Amino acid sequence: MNEEQKISVVINTYNARQYLAKVLESVKDFDEVVVCDMESTDDTVAIAEQYGCKVVTFPKGDYTFCEPARNFAIQSAAYKWVLVVDADELVTPELREVLYQKIADPDGPAGYYIPRQNLFMGMFVRDFHYDYQLRFLVRKGTEWPPTIHSLPKVPGKVEKLKANPNARLLHLMDETMHETIEKLNKYTDNEIEKKRQRGYGLWALLWRPIWRFSQCYFLEGAFKMGVRGLIRAGLAAVYQFVLISKIIEERYRS
Repeated sequence: MNEEQKISVVINTYNARQYLAKVLESVKDFDEVVVCDMESTDDTVAIAEQYGCKVVTFPKGDYTFCEPARNFAIQSAAYKWVLVVDADELVTPELREVLYQKIADPDGPAGYYIPRQNLFMGMFVRDFHYDYQLRFLVRKGTEWPPTIHSLPKVPGKVEKLKANPNARLLHLMDETMHETIEKLNKYTDNEIEKKRQRGYGLWALLWRPIWRFSQCYFLEGAFKMGVRGLIRAGLAAVYQFVLISKIIEERYRS
């Protein structure tokens, strides 16, 4: 296999020991695994070293999310193609096979959205909604904005991998409601900077939560999950309500 057809897996970590061994086991057959650690205080680095990963360090500072370290992590990889995996995501063997097939085409895209299936209250959302993530991309020329939930800017066209029952990322994090609410509060705090210039007001406060609930419950198929789906859609709406409320509050207090 030539250098153009090799893949580096990049994993950003901070105190990620809970699932890391399973994640590394799922990516061990790629050409390189780079763990970019943000100064973990648990045994994350030791686990990565046990698996023979290339370990690099990005200063955590006051960051509470990984996007500021994404560029550093990606540019620490050796090969043309990079698969970005979170420390709580598994790569299925079928996905690995599909990715190597894709890069064999010299005229293919510069990036791919990969289907991801999430756990919610003990149930994979697998047959109802694929959460597509732009995670497979060329290293050279890619820029990842250092803001929460940002998408990488890839130097070329991107496309979605077709979802199927096997070629996917499996998101293992199954948070309790307490953890979900804590993360909602943290994520909305971090997203204010990106959204504060949009002039949200009363209309957005009413409309965006309703739209997000409808999108999640009906278009994404959460209704097929019973009570779990109702809760999931409700949380999606609450996220929007809290975010817009914080932006309005900031404007009132300034």
